[in-house]
Amino acid sequence: MRVSIIGGSGYGGGELLRLLLDHPGVEVHQVTSERNAGKPVTRIHPNLRKRTSLNFCTIKELEKVDLLFVSLPHTQFMQRFDELSGLAEKIVDLSADFRLKDPAAYLKWYGVEHPRPDKLSEFVYGNVELHREEIKKARYITGAGCNATATILPLWPLFKKGIVDTTMPVVAEAKCGSSEGGNTVSEATHHPERSGCVRSYKPTGHRHIAEMEQELGYPVHFSATSIEMVRGILVTAHLFVKPGTTEKEIWTTFRQFYGQEPFIRIVKEKQGIYRLPEPKILVGSNYCDIGFELEGNRLVVISAIDNLMKGASGQAVHAMNVMCGFEETAGLNFMGLHPI
Repeated sequence: MRVSIIGGSGYGGGELLRLLLDHPGVEVHQVTSERNAGKPVTRIHPNLRKRTSLNFCTIKELEKVDLLFVSLPHTQFMQRFDELSGLAEKIVDLSADFRLKDPAAYLKWYGVEHPRPDKLSEFVYGNVELHREEIKKARYITGAGCNATATILPLWPLFKKGIVDTTMPVVAEAKCGSSEGGNTVSEATHHPERSGCVRSYKPTGHRHIAEMEQELGYPVHFSATSIEMVRGILVTAHLFVKPGTTEKEIWTTFRQFYGQEPFIRIVKEKQGIYRLPEPKILVGSNYCDIGFELEGNRLVVISAIDNLMKGASGQAVHAMNVMCGFEETAGLNFMGLHPI
């Protein structure tokens, strides 16, 4: 299957290219970058040396393909949907442009009036674990946000099972790597201070809250803080379960919903190292690790992902695999490193 990537010079586009070059059912046809057109993709993604001879091209030079990945900054794809949608029968978008079902939410969270509200219902939200059957039939997929994914996946089974005490608030806090900030690889090269620095990221009003509440159907009080780490997210969520809920019920719930999922692991060990989720051992992998601790009716749920993989490009390839009938794990078999 021939695919192309629009927006290939950023972190998300680079990870997409890395994954697709190893995918057994895919041929990467073109990769765009307006600023770097004509230059080898390895100029921006040096880890791909000797793996590809592709050069960046412009969007105007794109030819029709079977599937198009779009990795543009937020609000750009929605403005160019008519122009770009004619390039492929199927599209996987990594931006937020079609994630939210309510058009009014774009004015609230992104400060723009959505130009194509009629298309919002045609995009399926890209968490495969929640929307597998819809994705199988989809033509358009919208990738889920990284913080949203790391928060939704550990909480969704608990809400679906009905064991959350919904009279009490849900509070979630994410510790994030600097690559989440949306800087392109070239920006990070010229501004190394933007990578690995410690800074407050978003204490309140994070845009991904809109996705969390859309998918969970419940308010989430969410904060995100960038720490001295380049890749990865660790979410700690605090909530209350209904009186009488036991640890065994929580185990059973996670196993019921995620026992057969290829990229979800329940991590709660009594012995050994990394007894709860740890993002650094997930770098480069498409796993979401989930753990928990129950104290009375108070439940602390912990999840970890690589924000560029399960939170972006890896999740997009997983969705493509489901949509196009490939093996779900195709191109996504890297299991992370230890020690690291």
